[in-house]
Amino acid sequence: QVFDAGDYFGIMQVEEVDEEEEVDEEMEEQLKKPNPGNGPCFKVIVTNENGLQASNPNSVFLVDHAWTFRAEHARQQLRRVPGLLHRMANLMGIPFHGEVPDEGSIEQVLQEMWKYNQTYQLSQGTAEEKVPVWYIMDEFGSRIQHSDQPSFAAAPLFYMPQQIAYTVLWPLRDLETGDEVTRDYAHGETDRLIRKCVLLPWLPAELLDVSCFTPEPPDEHYQAILAENKEKLPVTINPPVYAKDKVFKVFTDIQQVLNNLTHPRFVFTDNEGEADILYNFSHFKDYRKLSEEKPEVMVNQFPCENLLTVKDCLASIARRAGGPDGPRWLPRTFNLQTELPQFISYFQQRERRGEDNHWICKPWNLARSLDTHITNNLNSIIRHRESTPKVVCKYIEDPVLFEREDVGQVKFDVRYVVLLRSARPLRLYSYDVFWLRFSNRAFSLDDLDDYEKHFTVMNYAPGVTLKQVHCEDFIPLFEKQYPEYPWTMVQASIFKAFAELFQAASSKPAPLGICDYPSSRAIYAIDLMLKWDTSRDGKRIMQPQILEVNFNPDCDRACKYHPTFFNDVFSTLFLDETDNCHVTRIV
Repeated sequence: QVFDAGDYFGIMQVEEVDEEEEVDEEMEEQLKKPNPGNGPCFKVIVTNENGLQASNPNSVFLVDHAWTFRAEHARQQLRRVPGLLHRMANLMGIPFHGEVPDEGSIEQVLQEMWKYNQTYQLSQGTAEEKVPVWYIMDEFGSRIQHSDQPSFAAAPLFYMPQQIAYTVLWPLRDLETGDEVTRDYAHGETDRLIRKCVLLPWLPAELLDVSCFTPEPPDEHYQAILAENKEKLPVTINPPVYAKDKVFKVFTDIQQVLNNLTHPRFVFTDNEGEADILYNFSHFKDYRKLSEEKPEVMVNQFPCENLLTVKDCLASIARRAGGPDGPRWLPRTFNLQTELPQFISYFQQRERRGEDNHWICKPWNLARSLDTHITNNLNSIIRHRESTPKVVCKYIEDPVLFEREDVGQVKFDVRYVVLLRSARPLRLYSYDVFWLRFSNRAFSLDDLDDYEKHFTVMNYAPGVTLKQVHCEDFIPLFEKQYPEYPWTMVQASIFKAFAELFQAASSKPAPLGICDYPSSRAIYAIDLMLKWDTSRDGKRIMQPQILEVNFNPDCDRACKYHPTFFNDVFSTLFLDETDNCHVTRIV
């Protein structure tokens, strides 16, 4: 509560110098300026006549946060919070003279703010509460410049009694009067190339000489993932054989299964020890123990299936099907943790060629579009890497749209449920019903933070309408809008993509691929969109784009409209009987 930074520090404005005056020192200052052409440039210096001693416990300072927000709320806060736009524009050197927020100034702040943003996330709470928080330090903190040899360090501190976050600022060495206060904007990063990438928002550079080639990661990468997941691979077992009329005891914690599985050859048990089938909601880890002690017990998941269900792994294994650019059915994807230089090079090459550069930034493993951002701002993508591990995928700029009479041409995505009966030999089925989700506003490549225009997941957003169309009604509507593209043809290309994906995922032994454990079975939901593409012979085609693969999907709608859903699933996976089931064999 004691505002005493003024006793120790001053903010200096660095003057622009006319071209004619050849003043070497000042020219050097000019070159160091982080935001060229962006209004005045400031530095923070030590003004206390005694300097600052690093060992003095009083040399620790707290910096206020001027604005704390979640990225998806930034625009509406700049519109609505009195004085916020004015303060941010001032802080960023953006001319803003009006009283009323105007969209032009808001857009400038939203572009420019990635040079000022810092981030933290809370470690407790729901998935929503754990979404990263961004903040901008007050005028003092925001004017502390970058240095590779910083004189200070800074870190956010969440002060529980007040429920407020501050930034703690402390000196790394003794400073004299007139010394500059700097911090390392790429703190903790030692690799020279990665530092250059991370500092790009402040020190623009071209990375066109870096190859954007992204080969599949080495085997050690997959070994490390296995270790991190604490998964123990099974021993080799012989495929169990069951009596033709055996009734299987099922142990499950999934309510939808308990409520809807009525097939006479399955009964439920509360005793996990006597179960023939374990149908768990959460991830099973110790396959070794299961394979050694109860090889005949079947389980509803495969060892190493995270290679499909986690977004960065999905992109890596897909490269087996389509070379370094990935297959045509997966948007071009980069892992921001391990492939940042390649991504920046690719982005800058596309920019130079004048190609569309909209990208979608997604966390590795959060569902429901949480912390997912669409942008064509390179600085924003580079900075998002600091919050949580992310992949960046090419945003589909030319999606196949669906005419909704109430709103116009909207984006839609399709969810198929696939049943994996075995990995080697590969046996894969699709459930005969698919599900559709629609955006609520007509599609266009703008208003990138307008959720209802760019996203299709509406069932988690409160107060948002959820448009439902059953697939039997959808097909004739779709074919009426696209008479040259019968759904059977579209679906054949979708199934071809699924086949290639699962072939790639099971083509190498675990942990480089899905483990072919004979007692494993699984159900996944695959979300996809269609985009306009050109075939090799120059025809316009609808190219499926696989967006994600979900483990243990929510089958609520399936059970509601198709009461035999789980009977069909269990019959296909555990009895090998598909005759009267609503499934189609893909592989």
